[in-house]
Amino acid sequence: MRIIFMGTPDFAVPTLDAVHAAGHEIAAVYTQPPRPAGRGKAATLSPVQRRADALGLPVRSPVSLKDADEQAALAALEPDALVVAAYGLILPQAVLDAPVWDALNVHASLLPRWRGAAPVQRAILAGDVDTGVTIMAMEAGLDTGDMLAVERLAMGERTAGDLTRALAEIGARLMVAVLADPGAFDPQPQPEHGITYAAKIAKAEARLDFSRSADEVVRQVRAFAPAPGAWFEQAGERVRVLAATVAAQGSAAPGTVVDGDLSIACGTGAIRPTLVQRAGRAAMAPAELLRGFPIPAGTRLADGGA
Repeated sequence: MRIIFMGTPDFAVPTLDAVHAAGHEIAAVYTQPPRPAGRGKAATLSPVQRRADALGLPVRSPVSLKDADEQAALAALEPDALVVAAYGLILPQAVLDAPVWDALNVHASLLPRWRGAAPVQRAILAGDVDTGVTIMAMEAGLDTGDMLAVERLAMGERTAGDLTRALAEIGARLMVAVLADPGAFDPQPQPEHGITYAAKIAKAEARLDFSRSADEVVRQVRAFAPAPGAWFEQAGERVRVLAATVAAQGSAAPGTVVDGDLSIACGTGAIRPTLVQRAGRAAMAPAELLRGFPIPAGTRLADGGA
């Protein structure tokens, strides 16, 4: 097929690679424009653009697709299909109507659960037992289109980073299968029950709330690892918690450090961080942190529930 690929973050790269390796003609790769990043706020190319450049594919990065000239330029490429994976821009109806066959989306959830921007993080925060990938025919609604292929994945104790990588590989494989034999996949409408929405993550949500149960706090850690990193504040400094387990201790007030290993009491139970990070430092074990930044037992940490 003649494909227009649309994607931006690391999640989309395996699908771009798979579609390219399968021999489809990629007429253009659409991705979001370079964004300021890092301490110097230098303009940084998206992961998809970097990969497309390496593959020698033409790249377009419009700020919006609402402009009639942009829509006409896309339609002039005469694609058989659009393949979309976490592009990050709304596709107007004129864009959805451009391909001869269809516009297909790789969505990282078991639709209709977790429609929207942050399905991986929301599934972890909610304590879902499993998740998966849906290949969906796109329409004007928010992730409401018919489903062509679905694959389930057990959540386990994965972080958002680990889960996103696993789902990206599944999505790439499913998309290539659908493109190889479209007639073998019968589009099915999404169920009318079980609909939930995965709102975009707000920065404030990464602040640990020790008034919650230990299980919930550990899920908060997993949902925001590796980025932006769940955190608490101590002595005016943010400390990121990149990994943690549920601990046995927890009789103190929520947010209180209960031992010399940095175990922290929660609303019920306690957590034990296993990987932490100070601002501007590498990630480290709690014991290493405590040698240079003492947080003795009995300390009450500042947190989102305090």
